[in-house]
Amino acid sequence: MILIIDFGSQYNQLIARRVREYHVYCRIEPPGISVDKIKALNPDGIILSGGPASVYEKNSPRTDPTVFDLGIPVLGICYGMHFMISALGGTVEGVGKREYGFAELNTKKTDGLFEGVNKKSTCWMSHGDSIRRLPRGFRITASTPSTKIAAAVHAKKNLFGFQYHPEVAHTQMGKKMLRNFLFNVCGCKRNWTMKSFARRAIEEIRSTVADKKVILGLSGGVDSSVAALLLHKSIGKQLTCIFVDNGVLRKDEARKLKITFKRQLNLNIRFVNAKTKFLKALDKVADPENNRKIIGRSIYQDFEAEARKIKGADYLAQGTLYPDVIESVSAFGGPTSVIKSHHNVGGLPKNMKLKLIEPLRYLFKDEVRLLGKELGLEEDLIWRQPFPGPGLAIRIIGEITPSRLTILRNIDDLLLEEIKNAGYYKKLWQSFAVLLPIKSVGVMGDQRTYENIVAIRAVTSKDAMTADWAKLPHKLLGRISNRIINEVNGVNRVVYDISSKPPSTIEWE
Repeated sequence: MILIIDFGSQYNQLIARRVREYHVYCRIEPPGISVDKIKALNPDGIILSGGPASVYEKNSPRTDPTVFDLGIPVLGICYGMHFMISALGGTVEGVGKREYGFAELNTKKTDGLFEGVNKKSTCWMSHGDSIRRLPRGFRITASTPSTKIAAAVHAKKNLFGFQYHPEVAHTQMGKKMLRNFLFNVCGCKRNWTMKSFARRAIEEIRSTVADKKVILGLSGGVDSSVAALLLHKSIGKQLTCIFVDNGVLRKDEARKLKITFKRQLNLNIRFVNAKTKFLKALDKVADPENNRKIIGRSIYQDFEAEARKIKGADYLAQGTLYPDVIESVSAFGGPTSVIKSHHNVGGLPKNMKLKLIEPLRYLFKDEVRLLGKELGLEEDLIWRQPFPGPGLAIRIIGEITPSRLTILRNIDDLLLEEIKNAGYYKKLWQSFAVLLPIKSVGVMGDQRTYENIVAIRAVTSKDAMTADWAKLPHKLLGRISNRIINEVNGVNRVVYDISSKPPSTIEWE
């Protein structure tokens, strides 16, 4: 097992992903983790993440420096390296300007973490401070033209530091360096799979819940679906799922989900029709942040009202994933910035006196899909593209009305049909339409029109933390555009979003 200490980097999830790609279990903990807890976890190795702070800032994140005396191999990345060097008596200083981007990495030796690594390769830098002086016992193992100490090692103590980020794809040999740390230095075993995760998760759920009842808010997405099936296999009828039809779902979605979950999977589900109430709450509200707050509040209210009817429930389950945690609540109280405000994470509504269960909290989307396959979830649900909790409401920019929802719902149905028929659905992370708050002039049937503009968004990604716009064939895009304009009343222009994340987000709201 590898312990990752989170100093607040947005790359933390990439470190975890890289470790898990080698079938090694990892756990992420905050800097405040005690040495006693570290000893109890008994990790094979420790990785100190990067972070946005400087080690000399007053409130910069720190961990107990005795971690370097436990005899456990430690790898510090960027800020993690700065903390290690500073804590052990070295010197870190500001370089005057931030170094960000590609750099040529020159390794001194081809052993240790650099076994099988080219002497010259490309790495990715993202730092403001640099190492000026190493503590006693350390030696330089790699440099770049602008960074003399790009990597260092204390061979006797198995302490390693990288100024650059080996976890990002831009570091050419980064995965090999991490592999060397896991297996050559730490002696890890390839024994973490979705089969082993499912077995442990079921045991933990049974042990935690015992004979108590659990409530789960079921959305129909792959996350909540896998969480529901995992809980169902763990505690059976002790689980009650609640599905709230909030009026902003995709076309015919509620009926399809009822058939799948209730009839095919034999889950105990309660369906709540809240369409009228929900849309009334959104009436004449155009501000996106207010929309999100109303959406979140309305969902909770309807869910809570139905949950109160379930007597003797002690637990609330959620299909929260690790990227949701990172982007929503500043993971583990660390300094990562909050990006999204509509995720269902961060705890319970104050008036719901239930304990929280999040069995997927530290899994990534691709791992959840593998888990769903392991549990026997049907293919269509496993490969369902992410769909936001607020549904189509956050894909309508501006005022949300029944007529605008109808337009977007029809467009969405048409778009997904074309994407699936073309064989791209499984290749894309997400593909959807956004209804814009502006209109444009068009000509249809020799007549001037003034109608809605629709933006098509399709992205590729592995974890939703970064994403690139999908290079869909022009012929396919042309066919989608033609069908939307001809088959959906109220639209005369279709545009394609070619922005990546970052700097953009995947969803528009």
